Amino acid sequence: METAPMLPQMLDVWQQMNWQPTQAQQAKFQRLYELILAGNRQLNLTRITAPLEFWEKHLWDSLRGIAPYLSTPETTMKVIDVGTGAGFPGIPIAIVCERSHVTLLDSTRKKMTFLDSLVAELDIPNVTTLVGRAESINQLPQHHQSYDVALIRAVGSPHLCAEYTLPFLKPNGLAILYRGQWTTDETEALQTKIKSLRGVIEKIEEFVTPLTHSVRHCVYLRKIS
Repeated sequence: METAPMLPQMLDVWQQMNWQPTQAQQAKFQRLYELILAGNRQLNLTRITAPLEFWEKHLWDSLRGIAPYLSTPETTMKVIDVGTGAGFPGIPIAIVCERSHVTLLDSTRKKMTFLDSLVAELDIPNVTTLVGRAESINQLPQHHQSYDVALIRAVGSPHLCAEYTLPFLKPNGLAILYRGQWTTDETEALQTKIKSLRGVIEKIEEFVTPLTHSVRHCVYLRKIS
């Protein structure tokens, strides 16, 4: 089997988030990359396979959404990653926030079977996988209003993302919507629609990716009691 290229370390870029991965975390990122490349041969997991692109679009982007939590790794949170796909942003977050528990949710059973083996291989004990549709799972008693943080990346319209994530959250919980472009029209439309879900827009962060300099947004929704 051919060996995967090495991911860049990018310690100076990480430091801009007031955080750097440990050597053990770097090693897990590398192993994650290798396992995703291997899995990609059987399953269509990601088109992003070049080392620099993988680092930026899968590792950096995943962790940028939770940047405020990176400097307090002792925080214990119950996190759900809705529509996780190939495991992003949930798996990098689980590697870094070792005291938090991350549930990976996706409706594609093949991908989740792959993620089960990947999580076992990486030895990340703080991850659970769940197969199902967000709109059904978020109404089940064991999941409804059970999480501190709900993450959703590249899944549907902002309103749909709010409908998928907010029911999972405890009062005062936080939904993080990972988006590319974002407009004031989207803000206004979302503000109106999320009242019925007991959500408010807490903040919208715009940032530029460190390597390709593309604009990204994270939209933070707070669940009000």
